[in-house]
Amino acid sequence: MNQANSINPPLIYPIIQAKSKEIGFTMPSDIYIGTLLKVLVSSKAAGNFLEIGTGIGLSLAWMVDGMDDSSQLISIDNDPSLTKIVSEWFGLDHRVSILCEDGSSWIKNYSGEAFDLIFADAWPGKYSELEETLALLKIGGIYVIDDMDPQSNWPEGHAEKAEKLVKLLESKSNFHLVKMNWSTGIILMTKVA
Repeated sequence: MNQANSINPPLIYPIIQAKSKEIGFTMPSDIYIGTLLKVLVSSKAAGNFLEIGTGIGLSLAWMVDGMDDSSQLISIDNDPSLTKIVSEWFGLDHRVSILCEDGSSWIKNYSGEAFDLIFADAWPGKYSELEETLALLKIGGIYVIDDMDPQSNWPEGHAEKAEKLVKLLESKSNFHLVKMNWSTGIILMTKVA
């Protein structure tokens, strides 16, 4: 199967890719995590979704493309220049809230409805505030992280942190977990009762 021919990116995707290159954004999400997020989001009618680490909005575009009209998505990043750009594309969508905040503080202070899916693509929610983030999921909710296979831009010592995180996630008895050696290395977890 030719994967390239089976991918139908969101209409805004090439615009975001061009802007990413224009501003020299060096941490864009892989296209395959986007396709997976779209499929997962579309499985949750009237879903409540959280993205930690908006970046330039590539993964957000896929998630929005998979959402129905009754769904809601909060996307958080601490870089005001990026959230400004992303807000220009998604700010008028009534289903999407783009927040420029410290992810750690936001996670610790959130008191709203639990989430159907959390995509943690930043340090908070993945390497810090993990327990608090997992507690924000509904039963049946899905936790997704990427970049778990070694990456060329990893700083010295990060491989050990990633390995420790994987072991910690594998120890969670209230989650089902699958590790996928696909895209940039994906871990999917579903919260169980």
